[in-house]
Amino acid sequence: MNTTLTVKLPKKVRDDAKKAAEELGIPLTTVVSGMLRQFSRDKEIHFSVYPTPKPEKVKEWERISDDMDRHPEKYKVYHDVEELIEALGLEK
Repeated sequence: MNTTLTVKLPKKVRDDAKKAAEELGIPLTTVVSGMLRQFSRDKEIHFSVYPTPKPEKVKEWERISDDMDRHPEKYKVYHDVEELIEALGLEK
């Protein structure tokens, strides 16, 4: 027997999750049911500790990295963490 569960969450979260489920070819209901079954069985919640950067951020980092390779004279090199902390004006 099935039942209905109503959950309030931001529309963007729902839409993003629905899109991800569609990309995998499964309904969002199946994803939520599976997660709830796993939670009930294991009494654990798993979140990724490895965030995925947005593609535009990766592009920006690659652009900066390329510029650093082409023009190393424009960038300061730090030989250890203490030197960086001092340059940033932070206390140890």
